[in-house]
Amino acid sequence: MTDLQLEFCGEWFDIAPTTPFVIGRDADLTIDDNRYLHRRFLEIAHRDGMWWITNLGGQLAATLSDEEGRFQAWLAPGAHLPVVFDTMTVRFTAGPTSYELSLHLPDPPFSPGAGSGPNDGTTTLGRVVLQGEQLLLVLALAEPALRSDGQGRRALPSSAEAAARLGWPLTKFNRKLDNVCQKLKKAGVRGLHGDVGRLASDRRARLVEYALAVRLVTPSDLRLLDGTGAVVPPN
Repeated sequence: MTDLQLEFCGEWFDIAPTTPFVIGRDADLTIDDNRYLHRRFLEIAHRDGMWWITNLGGQLAATLSDEEGRFQAWLAPGAHLPVVFDTMTVRFTAGPTSYELSLHLPDPPFSPGAGSGPNDGTTTLGRVVLQGEQLLLVLALAEPALRSDGQGRRALPSSAEAAARLGWPLTKFNRKLDNVCQKLKKAGVRGLHGDVGRLASDRRARLVEYALAVRLVTPSDLRLLDGTGAVVPPN
């Protein structure tokens, strides 16, 4: 079994099968001194012939996805998932800051079928379509990640900041956010709406993580925020 590699902010780490590797505020990989981040948040370990990532925290969740946006999963506190693709992206948010790192497995146990094709970045997800002002809302929240190419750490816009970016009253932004979260919840997306103890900042973070994971929004969509693309009608 070869080592698993982890990349964060341009720095690479080799994770040996013999020793678990912990990510957090005070761990093998110290992500940040962010007081909202668990001291020991995520553990990567090899057991039963596979690599696994486990959420050791009690409050924060993470979103995992493959490189092509075909797969995404929500890693809740206490949950664990196998690392099965050659490249997997891990996204999570602690307080006002979002983070992104990637896992690289030289000999993965799974590869997508040749005929599946990559997600092309369109805004259709099953029977869910985000367009018009719903799409603009997601773009306003995801803008820092899209402009930074998703690397390392970046700020998560508050509802007030995203509303101001769009020129909307905060009441309109919150209403649209409710609508988007409810729509995706009905499509089976977890962590967006109605969960006990879920804060407004939690669902904004999860919405951005999910949108990036499945390529619901891409950097090319930023032209809509910049006013250089086609006029998007309200919905």
